[in-house]
Amino acid sequence: MLVCWLFCWVLGCLLIIGTLFVSEIVLKMPRYHKRKSNRGLVSPALMLGAAREVKTYGKSIRSVAKAFGINYRTLTRYCQKFTAEEISNETVSPPTTKIGYQKNRQVFTDEQEQELEKYILNASSIYFGLTPKEIRKLAFELAISNNLKVPKSWESNKLAGPDWFTSFLTRHPSLSIRTPESTSLARATSFNQHNVKTFFDNLESVITRYGIQPHDIWNMDETGETTVQKPSKVVARKGFKQVGAITSAERGTLVTLAAAVSGGGNSVPPFFVFPRVHFKDHFIRDGPIGCKGGSNPSGWMTEELFFWTITALICPLKDLTLLMKMA
Repeated sequence: MLVCWLFCWVLGCLLIIGTLFVSEIVLKMPRYHKRKSNRGLVSPALMLGAAREVKTYGKSIRSVAKAFGINYRTLTRYCQKFTAEEISNETVSPPTTKIGYQKNRQVFTDEQEQELEKYILNASSIYFGLTPKEIRKLAFELAISNNLKVPKSWESNKLAGPDWFTSFLTRHPSLSIRTPESTSLARATSFNQHNVKTFFDNLESVITRYGIQPHDIWNMDETGETTVQKPSKVVARKGFKQVGAITSAERGTLVTLAAAVSGGGNSVPPFFVFPRVHFKDHFIRDGPIGCKGGSNPSGWMTEELFFWTITALICPLKDLTLLMKMA
């Protein structure tokens, strides 16, 4: 009884160890195979020439294999694979018999994948890009509609596998997974050839009418800056979850910064919008030289502050006559 119990215990331990060993091997299997030898790289024409030396001229397989730099067992196998027409007909080159390792069977042909790539790019250009899961589902439906042979996992899940999707992106480097920006329908529909042409026609008319030069055109943009910056990475104890860095506060205050650059390459000091009801001069005490500031309870740029930014920073640099005419 004791011997049977020990036998069962040892057998159970061996099964557990074997399961862990196999799972570890599966987890370490690479997704992409990297060639470690030069086997299977003999050109078809070279292999056919060696087979003709053996079949036509009656030379030994070992001597021909040594002369051509081919393994003699490989040459023996292909001497049996080549047809009599390929051996006797000198004009047949390269042979129709497949030589070396063959790539994995693809579900789609190159032309079908190019059509699928074209469809994906077209959908992305009209602001209706497809997610990876939608592309996998589309690939499955395309294979079924063309009566192509698909793996069983495709049929059970009703979509292509993740490995196929990864390989598809590798074969088509023009595609990549991107995070789209939120674009309203009004912006998407307004950005068309007619509206863009109308805009540049009006811009050309204004520039010609008032004689505007590149240094007269200013581009201003605003961005949000917080008073508490994100700490940089530091080296700390391994396995210790809480790693901190001293800052002025855990949550900072958002301050709007407006910067302007002209077409001639000139720039003006920035303009700050603080989330306060009343602006104080000491808010920009240590700011850039010549900077200006304003306040708004929300901390955002408003129409009044935008006009103030122009009059305080840009207008002192040039004559107001042009602005008065355009207004």
